[in-house]
Amino acid sequence: MKKDTDPRKGVTQLLINWSNGDRTALDEMLPLVYNDLKHIAINRLRGERPGHTLQPTALVHEAYLRLVEQDRVNWKNRAQFFGIAAEMMRRILINHAVARSAAKRGGDAVRVSLSAAENQASQEGVNLIALDDAMKKLAEFDERKSRIVELKFFGGLSIEEIGEVLGVSHATVEREWSLARAWLQREIQ
Repeated sequence: MKKDTDPRKGVTQLLINWSNGDRTALDEMLPLVYNDLKHIAINRLRGERPGHTLQPTALVHEAYLRLVEQDRVNWKNRAQFFGIAAEMMRRILINHAVARSAAKRGGDAVRVSLSAAENQASQEGVNLIALDDAMKKLAEFDERKSRIVELKFFGGLSIEEIGEVLGVSHATVEREWSLARAWLQREIQ
């Protein structure tokens, strides 16, 4: 019988094993997810100011440390893992931006491109704190759209992976991503 070598399935199985108490699964999983996490971090940091003090490796390590502390999560699959990783990276970046902004009394807030998640050409930067505030407002009346933005923008998940995490169709994710992005751009401006 041929062994399945799809790393996505391997991550899913390791997450399930980890949820079931196998602590060695965590050590086996890190090499499988590290490059994806680093790619997400690089994309998130790409639109920030030159000389930013938070580097992609530090963002990955901080997010991973927070992920492994999640002992109440019933891990189901790779997409769920990266969804939670997206949430962790968002919190880390927002905390970093708030701390920096407070230190400079509101100056030099972190800026990122809202469309960076789709690998489009760089557009006008968005204040990360303003984006977070807008996402909180969006979540007040549409939690799913806010979660889609978080998974796509901060987590770098594909439409298919987001659909898997949220249990909705790809068409629904595409439609809601488009609407949420337009709403956020208007809200931030």
